[in-house]
Amino acid sequence: MKTKIKILSLFTMLCMGIGMTLQKAHAQEPILSLQVFYDELSPYGTWIETRSYGYVWIPDVDPGFAPYATNGYWVLTDYGWTWVSNYSWGWAPFHYGRWYFDEIFGPIWVPDNVWGPGWVTWRRSANYYGWAPIGPGVSIDVAYSNSYNIPYNQWTFVSGAYIGSTNINNYYISSSNNVTIINNSTVINNTRFERVHNVTFNKGPDRIEVEKRTGMTITPVVIKDSSRPGQTLEKNQLQIYRPAVQRNITTGPKPAPARVANLKDVKPASQRTGGTQPQKTIQPAEQHKSQPSQPSRTAQPADQHKTQPSQTPHTVQPADQHKTQPSQAPHTVQPADQHKKQSSQPAHTAEPAKKEAPQPQEQKPPKNIGG
Repeated sequence: MKTKIKILSLFTMLCMGIGMTLQKAHAQEPILSLQVFYDELSPYGTWIETRSYGYVWIPDVDPGFAPYATNGYWVLTDYGWTWVSNYSWGWAPFHYGRWYFDEIFGPIWVPDNVWGPGWVTWRRSANYYGWAPIGPGVSIDVAYSNSYNIPYNQWTFVSGAYIGSTNINNYYISSSNNVTIINNSTVINNTRFERVHNVTFNKGPDRIEVEKRTGMTITPVVIKDSSRPGQTLEKNQLQIYRPAVQRNITTGPKPAPARVANLKDVKPASQRTGGTQPQKTIQPAEQHKSQPSQPSRTAQPADQHKTQPSQTPHTVQPADQHKTQPSQAPHTVQPADQHKKQSSQPAHTAEPAKKEAPQPQEQKPPKNIGG
């Protein structure tokens, strides 16, 4: 009898301990709704409403802005290659949700509730690494496969020696070379399943391979949760705000931006100017001690892949590239002002007042596009 009482007491104490631990964890990591994005990003851009994606966000940035290419860089963390944005609002649109491109209004962000180091698809060749944003509604299996054909001008390529550079934008390869590089590269399918948040993401280039290409040892940076919106990189730690976000809230008012603009009142990408100053971030000294001193900013990839295996995942032709885009994503285009580095694209002129809202009507996005 006494033994049963002791067992029962121990079981009760164990249950109480677990309950207190869960309550403590819940208190430290409150679950928020999409309202956190609507509120925090409103000062830095414009919210509009679309039929297919609901509320989407157009950032107030200079012409030529490109997600995961402008005003930021990659750093290796315990989650893989993670995009560190110099924009004060970068903690949200580069780690939650997806981007799509509109020929008039430029890159547009679709919110979602799943956090990741960077929602891009990766490629590698004998000399380059490249990445491009994954569009809304595209599953992870498709995004990291050879069947996902992103328009060539949405890719960013850099010599393998500069993948970890804090000023990586100085070393981007001209987009006029993108088709050749794509046809001589393969998809990096280095996925990781994170059990705590039940999400699969791509870690990007292999660390050992990058160390060989850069000629230096790379120590992954540890990600720490920040209690307030923003991100700071210092002392081998990336402190970033990444709250648990719940898409569907059943209680309280329905999440919505305080102000939703009419599309006809939104300036085209070519007429906007950035209204925010990027915040400064500090790069760990030991991770990037030596960057080659005089890079070539425009390379000729055509004669640099002779050692590349003859079997390539697919051949991309710029004339028909857009025909193979997955149907889930909105229309993908090649805006003239979207990427200043894309010298081969013809200029686009249009009257925004006559342009319909950038919203496909044929289908709705899935509820969970992150995992």
